[in-house]
Amino acid sequence: MTSQDWQDISKKAQDKLYESIPSEWRISKDKLPPAAQKDVTDFPAKSGILTEAELAITDSYATEIVKRIAAGEWKVEDVTRAFCKRAAIAHQVVNCLTVIMFEEGIAHAKKLDEWFAKTGKTVGPLHGLPVSLKDNFNVPNFPSSVGFTSWALEPMEEESTIVGILRDLGAVAYVKTNVPTAMMIAESVNNCYGRTVSPQNRNLTSGGSSGGESALIAMRGSPLGVGTDIGGSLRIPAACTGIYTLRPSYGRFPHFDARSGLAGQESIGSVHGPMARSVADLRLFTDNVANAGPWFKDPKCIPMPWRQAELKSKPKIGVLWDNGMITPTPPVKRALKTVVDKLRTKGYVIVDWPADGHAEAMELMGKFFTADGGKSVREILEPVGEPFRPEMKSYETANDLGVYDLWQLQKQRTALQKKYLDRWAACDGLDAILGPTTPYAAPKNGDFKSVSYTGVFNILDYSATSFPTGLYGDRDQDTYPSDFKAFGELDETTKQDYDANEIHGIPISLQLTARRLEDEKIMELTARVCNDIA
Repeated sequence: MTSQDWQDISKKAQDKLYESIPSEWRISKDKLPPAAQKDVTDFPAKSGILTEAELAITDSYATEIVKRIAAGEWKVEDVTRAFCKRAAIAHQVVNCLTVIMFEEGIAHAKKLDEWFAKTGKTVGPLHGLPVSLKDNFNVPNFPSSVGFTSWALEPMEEESTIVGILRDLGAVAYVKTNVPTAMMIAESVNNCYGRTVSPQNRNLTSGGSSGGESALIAMRGSPLGVGTDIGGSLRIPAACTGIYTLRPSYGRFPHFDARSGLAGQESIGSVHGPMARSVADLRLFTDNVANAGPWFKDPKCIPMPWRQAELKSKPKIGVLWDNGMITPTPPVKRALKTVVDKLRTKGYVIVDWPADGHAEAMELMGKFFTADGGKSVREILEPVGEPFRPEMKSYETANDLGVYDLWQLQKQRTALQKKYLDRWAACDGLDAILGPTTPYAAPKNGDFKSVSYTGVFNILDYSATSFPTGLYGDRDQDTYPSDFKAFGELDETTKQDYDANEIHGIPISLQLTARRLEDEKIMELTARVCNDIA
């Protein structure tokens, strides 16, 4: 670990990142969108850096890309260079990257093209697909900072298992993306690389902790990304940018050797999953990674290939209208009602789902994350004098629980899991819970205050997706009622923070949740729901 000052390291890391962008892809300040421009999603097409062919490539879905490469219509080198360019553009307007591996990615792409030219075959089902990686996945010779300045200049020696599996399947790694400090903030902001923002409105957050991924994918600088989730870190950023994701149950995909700011914390298992612009693109990851035998490489992976899920003709959905802690903001409330009404007309069986146990789950989550008295985070910050960010006050002031108290909390967690499982079973034939992913369409930067809609399902280890509803924020419709009554102080603060003008035109997402290890089912059900509400 370096002994330099954190501010010096931050500058060096940022300079190194910028210098990794080829000079011909760098954009002068006078040609960047003005700071006041909120929506920058159309900037790549206007930048003059991408050709028409490259725009067509980067606008394509991952499933289409692998098909066209396999058919010999596109070269991997051309596809990879196109996404490298678009990622470089995206970073310069939303600050989404931490590591650039363009040279290595293009070199790998050339080898894949040589193999295809020689054999007429692909190396695997992801042959030539550029895949972006959240910062904490280790690629040898590149750092995994996890939002800490003390780790930002230290190259990793070992490769994360998922990185090797993706390469064996044919994928091309080319960038790593920004995260919050320790990956424990619901927005992607840290003292080293700064803040990632939403490309749809740069006044809003892209979410966290996989917010670099969500911003990059929303800018179409990546066709498929890999993020992680321990309290909502896949689903929250997906919801904030209107893309798709799966939070799988623990053990479905290899994750034991990804870097963590809370290494050894296993009261709640961290998982990783795909992020993309369609359910079919998520399936490209889930089916192939699960069927690659990851349990032979990760001691915590369950030996469970991807299975075929059969859905009922009339699925039964429990609707979580609110969780008794934070009222969904008006756009989310409207989207939930609209989607439920559409599903009813399609024959779905709809029942109300109360939030029993949700507050208890969130209290447990907070205690688990700070059970070491914040020591894990403190010991990474202190060598370079990096301060705790204000969002991590609970870690800075936490007291060490001790082993006995931690064991009692884990006992309480398991009892809660049993109660929830029994309640589900008592709701005869229940297939899934539909509710908000977050209380927000996307809050303003610095205003994300509650992960209570996602975190409960991390405690339960349930399979969950976040999906865009096809609805968007509307300043005229999406206002609080005059008789609104807050659940508490945080709910009232959420109302005060809400700005209908800022969320106008922002995509609104919802969350669909099945029981533990029902990943295949929730993916199939999400695809059906999205089709039925279109």
